[in-house]
Amino acid sequence: MEKMDGKELAKTIRAELKEEVESLKKKGIHPKLAVIMVGEDKASAVYVRNKSKACNEVGVEYEEFLLPTETTMDKLLGLIETLNQDTNIDGILLQSPIPKHLDIDEAFRAIDPGKDVDGFHPVNVGKLSLNQDCFVSCTPFGIIKMLETYHVPIEGKHAVIIGRSNIVGKPLIQCLLNKNATVTICHSKTQNLEEVTKQADILIAAIGKPEFVKANMVKQGATVIDVGINRREDGKLVGDVKFEEVSKQASYITPVPGGVGPMTVAMLMTNVVKAAKNRK
Repeated sequence: MEKMDGKELAKTIRAELKEEVESLKKKGIHPKLAVIMVGEDKASAVYVRNKSKACNEVGVEYEEFLLPTETTMDKLLGLIETLNQDTNIDGILLQSPIPKHLDIDEAFRAIDPGKDVDGFHPVNVGKLSLNQDCFVSCTPFGIIKMLETYHVPIEGKHAVIIGRSNIVGKPLIQCLLNKNATVTICHSKTQNLEEVTKQADILIAAIGKPEFVKANMVKQGATVIDVGINRREDGKLVGDVKFEEVSKQASYITPVPGGVGPMTVAMLMTNVVKAAKNRK
């Protein structure tokens, strides 16, 4: 079993981006990310802090817009429109979740697809499904990058995804199809889940249920990607996979923390730099 070290890989990617950003700045291109956060979600605050640290390290300029919980939809859309028009801003990221009274889909649709570094705009989602150049949602993008770096074969392999969210599960289907995998997606209504997951050469868990995937669900020698990040009652951070027992079955496995998480932020930086180059 080999552990897929997302932390180290993300570090390498950030170092390469830093060099690229330095050479872009010499040409007068200064990549800049705007992050909007509405309300005071504690987990979001941590994610936003990680993003600003990564920007700092890579040399991407960064601006944060913190809106109070009671912000109206008009106010949020107004801010997005201002950032769309701002020629100094290359990427716009709306940190989710946002307060319940706001429509997140409408907000994502309002972001200029050319600045949509999270890859959530319907235009980018559509281009991904047509295998055209676009911004790919950062977590799926990071997962593909990890598989490729560790030389895990994708073409012709059976990939099983547990979880069909718009942020991970659905875009990941397209990413894997575009790499010629055979893809099965499972969710809460899937019957005989264990039978399906045992067929996977590549098993990806993205459901937000602590230690849900056990050894009996995993084929010997499979690659297991754990997207979950959950805090157990004893305060320990765990993924969606029961790491100790599944790692005995798997040939490759991602740890939590230090697996997919750092890759997501590294791919966000990749997307911001790409946006800056596209716009110039």
